[in-house]
Amino acid sequence: MSATIGLDIGGTKISGGVIDGSGVILAKGRKDTPAHDPAAIAREVADLVRELSLECSIDAVGIACAGFIDRSGSRVLFAPNLAWRDEPFKRHLESVLDLPVTLENDANAATWGEFRFGVAAGAEDMVMVTVGTGIGGGIVAGGDLMRGAFGVAAELGHVRVVPNGIRCGCGNRGCWEQYASGNALVREARELVISGTPHAARLGELCAGDPAALSGPDVTRAAVEGDPAAVELLADLGAWIGEGLASVAAILDPELVILGGGVSEAGGLLINPALAAFRRQLTGRGHRPEARFALASLGNDAGMIGAADLAARTRT
Repeated sequence: MSATIGLDIGGTKISGGVIDGSGVILAKGRKDTPAHDPAAIAREVADLVRELSLECSIDAVGIACAGFIDRSGSRVLFAPNLAWRDEPFKRHLESVLDLPVTLENDANAATWGEFRFGVAAGAEDMVMVTVGTGIGGGIVAGGDLMRGAFGVAAELGHVRVVPNGIRCGCGNRGCWEQYASGNALVREARELVISGTPHAARLGELCAGDPAALSGPDVTRAAVEGDPAAVELLADLGAWIGEGLASVAAILDPELVILGGGVSEAGGLLINPALAAFRRQLTGRGHRPEARFALASLGNDAGMIGAADLAARTRT
């Protein structure tokens, strides 16, 4: 049987799967990411591909990378959490594997996975926002993945929303992801615990009184349990997401907006306030069609599925 391998390379792990033409995962594997050694990353990727190739005939390899990929899909221009700087990763892997390799940004690949096989199947114009540690984004316009002139389009998390706001990891101030991400949620939750307010009692319990130990999943858990403080924190986060998406809609006019990433596991506690804020800020509201909102359906596998499908398409 012939299939394609999809890999998702993150700062801590490399996830891989054998994917058939319907987006079904036939086998999975993973390796740790040696983040500070580009040559070691290539070796781990090659080893994982070989392991996954034992049961199937592999036509191509698609790789989703957490970084900027050049327009040709040949080089990783920059990766914030990996030691890639203008790295010719495609050439290195193809020389080792003797297989065609397709490189794509991880959020783009996840967006394509949802577009082809997930909740966006049937849509032609869509935006996906992945809300995790930061904010990732992907855009499909007219059925095509939007990459931009230089390959680095859809960095939605770095749209500036607050002049001279909170410093971002990219070096600028006031980026959207500083207010609408998992990091923002945790920052606000920790500040609430530090304040000593009785309102944060449940959050304090979950971190055993140590605000630095409080995590995003802790806040989501408390919100799902009905804790008022956690529910408010997620509602505030949702409002930031929705307001930002209204600006995105003013530019792109998508028919569908997908929310993905770890924070999206809060479901309606996040998506409902996001949709309400979106409707309040939408240009021409009440006199134009409105984008649908949906939660991503492929979870953490979206990147590898999307990367595999993009690789398969280059072979047809």
